[in-house]
Amino acid sequence: MTSRTMTLFMPLRIAAVLALAAAVTPLSWAPARAQQVAAVVNGEPITAVDIAQRSRLIELTSHKQPPRQEVLEELIDEKLKIQIAKRYKLDITDSDVNNAFNSIATRSRTTPQAFAQALVHSGINVNALKAKLRADIGWQQIIRGKFQSTFQIGERDVLASLEAEKKADDSSGVFDYTLRPVLLIVPRGSPEAVVLARRREAEGLRTQFQNCEDGLRLARGLRDVAVRDPVIKSSADFATAQREVLNNTPVGHLTPPDVTMQGIELFAVCDKKENKGGDTPTKREVREKIVNDRFVTQAKRYLLELRKNAMIEYH
Repeated sequence: MTSRTMTLFMPLRIAAVLALAAAVTPLSWAPARAQQVAAVVNGEPITAVDIAQRSRLIELTSHKQPPRQEVLEELIDEKLKIQIAKRYKLDITDSDVNNAFNSIATRSRTTPQAFAQALVHSGINVNALKAKLRADIGWQQIIRGKFQSTFQIGERDVLASLEAEKKADDSSGVFDYTLRPVLLIVPRGSPEAVVLARRREAEGLRTQFQNCEDGLRLARGLRDVAVRDPVIKSSADFATAQREVLNNTPVGHLTPPDVTMQGIELFAVCDKKENKGGDTPTKREVREKIVNDRFVTQAKRYLLELRKNAMIEYH
């Protein structure tokens, strides 16, 4: 299962943008201010508009007004990330950026179009957010590639971390699930009434779904429904809330429906087998934390190195 198809299990992150969008008056900037340069990074300018746009985005997502200098330093770091990505000739395509943007919209339980409109209504240029996403994608690739050996986490590392944090490893309750994604297609741009109607249809299917063989046949008989190939995932791959959804769905039944960019998606739990040899949820959580901590450490060190060697002019 890909992160795109498993949107049922993805946490909300930037819902604040949508919640506040209706209450915010769009910003307007005079042409003179648009040309005002705040800093130059290796010959590339950062303008007052860049700072205003990023400040607004941070304010909407954190509910705090960031200091101007803090925002400027973040934009300088971003310029350096983009520049090093170009130096390494990384191919960060528009499709990569759009997929990341669409994922944010999905986690905010809206469509990319509605999410973009909410940003604009909040005074944020969509391209300002996409520029940040482009920098983040490239930076991830650079750090993971340049320091690849750092992210090889062995069993000894995991056990040492468990002991240091005094965490008990719950070796029970680890299962491999065989899932069949079922998508009730909703064309992009459909009115809310159509989405709600398809959700009711999904709920009806869920009520009738008693086993995978008959249930999937029933699903295929509905209009505009796609039944995906089976995927096998360990319960250790999911966070606690995600595992609870699967644990509460009996074999042969459907998970609750969820709205995605493609339509209304459910997952048929067609098999569930105990897995005693794989990572437990606790070990997986610890392993991911170690990787994340090492990523942050290496990223900070490398960014300091880039800053040291960069030509940065403050205006």
